[in-house]
Amino acid sequence: MTATARLAPGDPAPEFELPTDTGETLSLNELRGRKVVLYVYPAAMTPGCTKQACDFRDSLTSLQAAGYEVVGISPDKPAKLAKFRERDALTFPLVSDPDKAVLTAYGAFGEKQLYGKTVTGVIRSTFVIDEDGKIIKALYNVKATGHVAKLRRDLDLD
Repeated sequence: MTATARLAPGDPAPEFELPTDTGETLSLNELRGRKVVLYVYPAAMTPGCTKQACDFRDSLTSLQAAGYEVVGISPDKPAKLAKFRERDALTFPLVSDPDKAVLTAYGAFGEKQLYGKTVTGVIRSTFVIDEDGKIIKALYNVKATGHVAKLRRDLDLD
């Protein structure tokens, strides 16, 4: 298996239209004109993903005040995402990519190291997308804990 192609600043963000935790669909095109933080996580309701989602939830007001919309994406089905949203009072959209086509397009699905072994799976990543749909930041293999605080510093929000 080969390494997944990764996005870099200046690349166009791959378009998507995916089902959400509310049963609606969300597309990147609908978010044009706004900056977007698209964060990729492996599985809803796991400890690391819950910590990361709650960190985004707790920072959402200041991110939105700076003009950023937050969207979480995972391969989980919409029903599981709805339970995740409800359980942890998440206040931003969660989108479902069960066939992993969008995750692959973003370079966030492929080979990764897990406990010293090479496996194929979701690569925890964050993408900051500008108002025109271009990648500003493409961060791969981010940590679940402390990532939002680092992102806020990188975006000069602290």
